[in-house]
Amino acid sequence: MSSLIDWDVAARAARRFSPPSPGVTRREADDAVGELYRATAIAADHVAQLTRLQEPPVTAITRVIDRPAWIDTNAGGLRTIMDPLVERLTAANPVGALAERVGGRLTGTQVGLVLGFLSGKVLGQFEFFERPGGQLLLVAPNLVAVERALKVDPHDFRLWVCLHEVTHRVQFTAVPWLRQHMLDEIDELSATVAADPTELRRRLSSALGELAKVARGQGTGAGVLSVLATPEQRVVLERVTAFMSLVEGHAEYVMNAVPPSVIPSQQLIESRFATRRKHGGNPLDRLLRRLLGMEAKTRQYVDGSAFVRTVIDRVGVDGFNAIWTSRETLPTREEIAEPSRWIARVHA
Repeated sequence: MSSLIDWDVAARAARRFSPPSPGVTRREADDAVGELYRATAIAADHVAQLTRLQEPPVTAITRVIDRPAWIDTNAGGLRTIMDPLVERLTAANPVGALAERVGGRLTGTQVGLVLGFLSGKVLGQFEFFERPGGQLLLVAPNLVAVERALKVDPHDFRLWVCLHEVTHRVQFTAVPWLRQHMLDEIDELSATVAADPTELRRRLSSALGELAKVARGQGTGAGVLSVLATPEQRVVLERVTAFMSLVEGHAEYVMNAVPPSVIPSQQLIESRFATRRKHGGNPLDRLLRRLLGMEAKTRQYVDGSAFVRTVIDRVGVDGFNAIWTSRETLPTREEIAEPSRWIARVHA
C-alpha cells in the first residue's frame, strides 16, 4: 500500500543529503569501532556507581554504526510512529492514488532532508522504536569528526560520550516503564492531530510565519513544528519537554561527575564542547538547527543538568532516584526550573 510518506524515498534522500564522512584509513576505522565497544563496557561500571540503577542481566544491544545505518534505523523508527497517524489522516481525507504517490515522494524527500542533516550531527542515541528492548547507537564517523574539530584526546572524548549514552541505556532498561511512558505520550500526541483540512492549512500558514521569523534570527527557538501543535498537544509537549530535560540532564550530570582520573582531559573537553554547542556551525547549519528546534534541546541539557545537580546535592542519589518510581514522580517543566518544588512535592 502506498503512503503519504514514501519511506524508501526518505532513506535514499537522507543518504544523498548526509555529509561526507571524515577521511580515515581502514585501520583507523576498525580501531575506533573497537575502542567504542570497549568504552561502553567501561562506562557501564561508572554509570552504575554514579546512578545506583541496576541494568537487567540481558540489556539492550549496543551498535557502533556509520551514517547510512543510522539513517536506516531512524527511518524505520519514524515509520513505526508515523504510519498509524498517516493512515488516520488518509482515512479522514481520502486522496487519489496518483496524488498520494506524488505527495509521498515529495514528503519522503522532505523527511530525508531532515534525516540527512541529523545523520551528521548525532554522536549517540538510545533508540527504542525499532527494537522492543531498545538499542544503543554510536555513530563512529561523527565522533571522529567532532574529536578532530575540537582537537581533544580521542580516547578521553569517546569515553566521555559513552558515559552519556550508556546513562540513557541504563535509564530505559533499569526503569522499564519509561519506554512505555514515551510511547503513550507519542500516541496521545498523534490522537490529537487535527484531521480537518482547514485546520491543518491554518496551522501550516502559522508555521510558514514562524519559518520567516527563524530565517531572520527571531522566533522562540522551539522549531517550526511546535507551531503546528494544538492547545491539547502543547499540554503533552510540556510533559515531554520536562521528561527530555530530565533524562538528558541526568546523562549530562553523570558524564561530568566521574573522577578526574577517569578522563584526564575532561575539563578541556567540556569547555570546547560547550563552545561548539553554543556557537558551532555555518549559517545554514544554525538555520536548520533553529528550524528543527535543536536550540531548545540545548536548553534541555543545561536546565536538566542543573535540576539533577540541585536535587542530588539536597537529597542525595537515593533521594533523587525516587524520580523513577512512577509517572507521578516525574518532574513538571516548572519543577525542572525550580527543583525545590519537586523536592517539596515528592519528599515532603
